[in-house]
Parts: sequence; C-alpha cells; structure tokens
Amino acid sequence: MTGIIEDRFAGRTVIVTGAGAGIGRATAVRLAHEGARVIATDVVEERLADLRAELGDTVTTIAGDVAAEETVRSLLDAAHGRVDGLANVAGIMDGFLPTAELDDATWERVLSVNLTALMRLTRAVLPGMIEAGAGSIVNVSSEAGLRGSAAGTAYTTSKHAVIGLTRSTAFFYTPKGVRCNAVAPGGVATSIEAGFRSAYAAERLGPLLQANVPPAATAEQLAAAITWLLSDDSANVSGAVLADDGGWAAI
Repeated sequence: MTGIIEDRFAGRTVIVTGAGAGIGRATAVRLAHEGARVIATDVVEERLADLRAELGDTVTTIAGDVAAEETVRSLLDAAHGRVDGLANVAGIMDGFLPTAELDDATWERVLSVNLTALMRLTRAVLPGMIEAGAGSIVNVSSEAGLRGSAAGTAYTTSKHAVIGLTRSTAFFYTPKGVRCNAVAPGGVATSIEAGFRSAYAAERLGPLLQANVPPAATAEQLAAAITWLLSDDSANVSGAVLADDGGWAAI
C-alpha cells in the first residue's frame, strides 16, 4: 500500500461502514495502517473475519445491517463513547431501474441503506463530536449524485440526497468543530453488483456510459481520498463534495 502516513490517526477511533469489501475495506485497512482504532461493520460476517485476520487488534468488527438501529447502537457501544471519525461507505445499487419500472421494495431498500442508515449513524456520533469540539465525517456519494445519467432512479435519488445531508450537516456543525464532506466516486472496481435489470435503461444509459465513463478506479484510490478528508490534513475543508472519478465530472 503506497502513500501511508504513519501515525496520522494515532489515538483516534474511526467507524467504517461497508468495511468487508471494496472501498470500505480499503478505507479500514488504510486507517489501521495509519494508526487508527477501527470499528468496522459489514452485513457479511465472513468478510469481517478476513479483515480481522489481516488487521488483528487494531480493528473491532460488528456484523449487521447498517440500516438497523441495533447495528448503530452496537457500533457506538464498541467505540466506548469516543468516535473521532466516521466513514459512511456502505451502499447498494438499484439495477439501473428507471422511475416507471421502479418497485417499492427496491426504492425502500436503496434509500434505507444509502441514505437513512447514513443519517442515523451520523446523528448518533454527532453529540460526542460536538462535546469534544472535533470530529470528521465522510460520506460516500457517487457520480450519480452529480448527474441523472449514471444509475437508476432510486440510487440517483439516494446519492443526491447524501450530498444534501453532507452540506446541511457541515453548515450546522462546522462551527462546533465537526467537519462533514463527501466523495463522489465514478466507476470503482468493487464487489457491488451493477447489472441492468431494465432493457430500457440499458438502451438509454448504455451508450452514454460506454462513451463517457473513465477507466475504473481502485478501491485504494478512493480510500486515499476518504482518509485525507478524515484527517487533519483537510482541516479547512467542510461541506465539500470531492469528485473522485477520473475526470468524469468534467465531461
């Protein structure tokens, strides 16, 4: 792993969601190598077991659905009341379903995981951060949070809303010492399934994605941006949306 800054997070506790794979795992690993005590959660216990095997005592893992209140409570309990940073990484796709084909179950699940879970965990860590007068929250949005032509309706809506939540949180709590920022990845090589469940969406989106999407980034590249925003190196940055997308946002 390149670019590691030793002890950048020494003495700090950081919660990472979606830590079993992809961007979340890469973020947890980098944080641990930079000295953080990591509280990691994922819905798949086997993934967390692999993470524990790699990171040892530097990580505490909580298996559970991040959209469930009991998972949020377990994460706060594991942190023993101190959370210095929060990386809201967990997310799911929507099969690129357009509005007319969108079923209630997909809408509710995507919004639950991508937005409501993020809000609940942010709400849970804020009181302690406000009391400490310091804290950094990083939310993972998406290129789909910047445009309407990168995903289906549910995912696009959720990721636009993540940006709104990020900016509102930054507005209210930056004066209290708590920063909140977002990263907006483009294509990333992860385990998230991103197949088309709509023939019309494939027809409408396919040519645009083939023509405009830069090569996929690595999860480690996104982790570098997330850890920078979590760190004091970005002390003057709050309410920002960092397009970490290989230049896609410039098209």
